[in-house]
Amino acid sequence: MRTWKGALSLVGMLILCSCGYQIVGKETHVPPGIGSIAIPTFVNRTYEPGIEIPITQAFLQEFIQDRRVKVVARSEADSILEGVVRDFSLYSVSYDKAGLVLEYRTNAVVDLTLKKPTGAVIWEEKGFHESRWFRASTDTLINETNKNAAIQEIGRLMAGRIKNRFFYNF
Repeated sequence: MRTWKGALSLVGMLILCSCGYQIVGKETHVPPGIGSIAIPTFVNRTYEPGIEIPITQAFLQEFIQDRRVKVVARSEADSILEGVVRDFSLYSVSYDKAGLVLEYRTNAVVDLTLKKPTGAVIWEEKGFHESRWFRASTDTLINETNKNAAIQEIGRLMAGRIKNRFFYNF
């Protein structure tokens, strides 16, 4: 009797585990001939030093994790995604009773161009923007850390939106 219940339990678990789950939503609408992409470091045309690094890294990470196109060196790529960080601004948005800043809002604007290795433009996105806020601190190091975290989040959000556009709304 005990083996009968164990066997029945095993069969039940096998049935539940093999319900036919499969990955969906990996369909792409990328033009033929684009199987790889290079994402060189974006150009920084702002007064914010180093802003191009976390934004470029966010784009690299997004495309590497997706795996539908291979991220490769420029010399091996079917397409090249170039970016220019052309504007960065920082605004105080809320204050305490003493007039000290409680929160800042950051805005970044990027121009993106997807090109063939020949230089032919496949698509362009001018004025692509995103913004985030962060808590202010009287400690300069904490303030700078919070600002950098907001910039990284801006890059991640931009990269996700462009990746979706790249694969679905080309």
